[in-house]
Amino acid sequence: MNLKQLSELLGLSQTTVSRALNGYPEVNRETRERVLKAVRETGYRPNKAAQRLATGKAGSIGLVMPTSPGNSSDVHFSEFLTGLGEEALRHDFHFVLTPADPNDEVGALRRLAASGNVDALFVNYMRGHDPRLEMLKSLSMPFLVHGRSIGSEPDYPFLDLDNEAAFYDATKLLLQLGHRHFALLNGPIYLDFAIRRRNGMEAALAERGLALDETCTSHTPMTDEQGLFAMERILQLEKRPTAVLCSSTVLALGAVRAINQAGLKLGEDISLIAHDDVLTLLKPESFTVPLTTTRSSLRAAGVRIAERLIGEIKHTETFPAQELWKAELIVRASTGVAPAE
Repeated sequence: MNLKQLSELLGLSQTTVSRALNGYPEVNRETRERVLKAVRETGYRPNKAAQRLATGKAGSIGLVMPTSPGNSSDVHFSEFLTGLGEEALRHDFHFVLTPADPNDEVGALRRLAASGNVDALFVNYMRGHDPRLEMLKSLSMPFLVHGRSIGSEPDYPFLDLDNEAAFYDATKLLLQLGHRHFALLNGPIYLDFAIRRRNGMEAALAERGLALDETCTSHTPMTDEQGLFAMERILQLEKRPTAVLCSSTVLALGAVRAINQAGLKLGEDISLIAHDDVLTLLKPESFTVPLTTTRSSLRAAGVRIAERLIGEIKHTETFPAQELWKAELIVRASTGVAPAE
C-alpha cells in the first residue's frame, strides 16, 4: 500500500496523512490516532527517501560505538539498546550505529553529525571532564547524554541515575547491620558512574569515621571473570571484609562464585549488595542466595532517551532537559548482620 491508497482508505488528503505520520503538531490527536491505527492494520510503510524530502528529517538517531581488538562485548549496553529500539520502533525511527576507535570518538561524532544521516546524537559511558561535551554543544543538532560528566559544567541535556545516592544508601544499610570492613568491586575508575558510586560509599563510611581500604577495591571492566579474580584476591587478605558492594550483578556473579569457593556463606559470613540494571538474563533473585540490590532499569532508560530524542526531533512534546533517577534498594538474603569479630 502506498500513501495515495492509504489516504483514499481514510478519506483524508495525502498531506494530512503525511503530516500525521511525521508528528506535525497541527494535526489533532484524533486524526493522528486514526492514521496510526490504519498504518498498523494495513502494514503501510512510508518511503524513507520521500519522507526525508518532505520533512528534511532522516528519521534516525546516531550512536558511536567505540571498538578495538581488546574491547569485550557489553551486556549492559545491549540491554540499553533494547529499550532504545523498542521506542524507536514505535515511531518508525532507525539507528545509525558508527564504530569508532576509542581515541577518536569526538571525530566520529562530528563526522556522523555532518553526514546528514541522523537527526540527533546520543552518547553514553561518560567520563570525568568528558571531551565529547564541548563538541556536542557546538553542533546545531539535538543530543542527549546517558549519564553525566563529573568536573564538567552541568549545562547539557542528560538522563542519569543518582549513583552516589544509590551506593550511599547501600553502604548505610550495611553499616546499620554492624559491618565495618568493606570492599568495593567497581567499574573502570575513569567512568563517571564508577566515580560517583565510590564517592557515595566513601561518604557513608566517613560519617562513621571509617575509610575504604585501597587493598579492598577493584576498578575493572564489569564481567563475571573480573568479579571472580577481584574477590579471590580480596578474600586472601589478612583482614577480610565482611561487606562487599558490586557495581553490577555481572561482577557479583563472579564475586559470589569466589565466596562459595572459599567456603563462606553469603548473607552470614559476608554480605553483598550489587547494582541491578534489570538484565534479562541475570536476575538477582535467581542467585542461590538472592542478592540485595540497588535497582534501576537500563532498558527503561533506553526507552526514555529514545522518547525524549524523537519528541525533540518531531517537536511533539516538551521534556525536562535533565533527569536524575533514584535507584530502588531491594533487600534480599545476601545481606545480614555482621559476624562477630
